Amino acid sequence: MGEKAVEVVELRKDYGKRAALRGISFNVRKGEVFGVIGPNGAGKSTTLKILATLLKPTSGEARVFGMDVVDNASRVRRVISYLPEEAGAYKNLKGIEYLRFMAKLYAGDDEKAEDMVKRGIEISGLGERLNDKVATYSKGMTRKLLLARALMVMPKLAILDEPASGLDVVNAYEIRKIIKDFSRKGVTFIVSSHNMLEVEFLCDRVVLMNAGSIVDSGTPHDLMAKYEADNLEEVFMRATCAGTDADTMQMRLSGCEHEEL
Repeated sequence: MGEKAVEVVELRKDYGKRAALRGISFNVRKGEVFGVIGPNGAGKSTTLKILATLLKPTSGEARVFGMDVVDNASRVRRVISYLPEEAGAYKNLKGIEYLRFMAKLYAGDDEKAEDMVKRGIEISGLGERLNDKVATYSKGMTRKLLLARALMVMPKLAILDEPASGLDVVNAYEIRKIIKDFSRKGVTFIVSSHNMLEVEFLCDRVVLMNAGSIVDSGTPHDLMAKYEADNLEEVFMRATCAGTDADTMQMRLSGCEHEEL
């Protein structure tokens, strides 16, 4: 089965009377790319923020490499890297200046910081554009810079919220390739996305979430076989939308029924 990198047990998060997570449980194996997928409002971002120690659960437990994300939050932060969906870089800095600034925050000494920067330059693939201000970057370039920042520290666990959201085909492909490359180097990934077709090609295993609950889980291949589906979008519809009309099913897939939590 492999060593567990993440264990989530009966995790619940309430915002007042509204339940964002309804007692979800799953585990992530060391070295795999694990997908948390579903429409907007499913609870994906809430789950990731709890694992990144940014939110405290209402009840239940979550552990990262055996460390409780509430009781051992500071230790967890030393081994993870978190990239939110709406993350931004300092627009008045050059790309290279941004990488150096972030490396100094993470590294214990100048030599380690310089090693991180060199790794960040390679990951970003931005070449000479690193000498330009971030304000001049396209969305795809900015996202690659942010991913470089997240991975140049070589975290044990990288938590990526919609890493390729809104990117064109070329940039999205490059982002997925970077994730796959670092997975082979031993980095464990948790990736959230509402793009189920993209996750199908990227992730080793997935959980399907809807309205704060886990609908099903497994490898993309096993889930497609189970539901006799051609892709994960069909899996999701068949798992959650039985008895509803086609328009309602499409609304659920496009996230029109919920605001992202």
